[in-house]
Amino acid sequence: MDDRFNTIAGWVLFAGIVALGSSIVASEVFHSERPETMGYPIAGVEQEGEGGAAAEQPIEAFLAKADPAKGQQVFNKCMACHNAEKGGPNQLGPNLWGVLGEPVGQGHGFAFSDALAKKGGTWNWDNLSQWLTSPRGFAPGTKMTFAGLGNPQDRADVIAFLNTKSDAPKPLPAAPAEATAAANPPGTGPGNGPQKAEKEPSPGAPGATKAADAEATKN
Repeated sequence: MDDRFNTIAGWVLFAGIVALGSSIVASEVFHSERPETMGYPIAGVEQEGEGGAAAEQPIEAFLAKADPAKGQQVFNKCMACHNAEKGGPNQLGPNLWGVLGEPVGQGHGFAFSDALAKKGGTWNWDNLSQWLTSPRGFAPGTKMTFAGLGNPQDRADVIAFLNTKSDAPKPLPAAPAEATAAANPPGTGPGNGPQKAEKEPSPGAPGATKAADAEATKN
């Protein structure tokens, strides 16, 4: 009885060793790695290594081509909480007349949240763009519930519109040199087109004889 039990136990142990060995060998032979390019990319999901590959241009690049009229259309969605008319009342949000150059989280007699009031500085092209991108990202704890404008051209248009709502509108900034260079790669600007080859004078044409004589002199 004991010999039979030992034999069975031995075969069971042997089978277990064989199974473990087969698993190890199979994992080495059929080892797979994540492909560099996914076969079925999902829209809106960054693939590994893509983050930061195409950084957004500074807001000045979009302000250089901003349209205040389009900005007013985008601003219409803000009018439930704001107005931008001179002397206009505060609503759920503060009046935005003259906002560019105004201290951040101050003025107009509005009760700003501590999160925004403690930011310091004045509103300018850059920090106003950051605020419009994500109010809660710019000032965590703000009372502003607006999700933000993800399109940088929309933000630039709104800022250009708000800039007109002032006693002294500021000139819109020029596009940064980096953005201009990106829009006009070397060899694509004015004067960089292919040069026309100079045509040699045909036999008998004016100047052809002089050219032939000069060539003969060289030889």
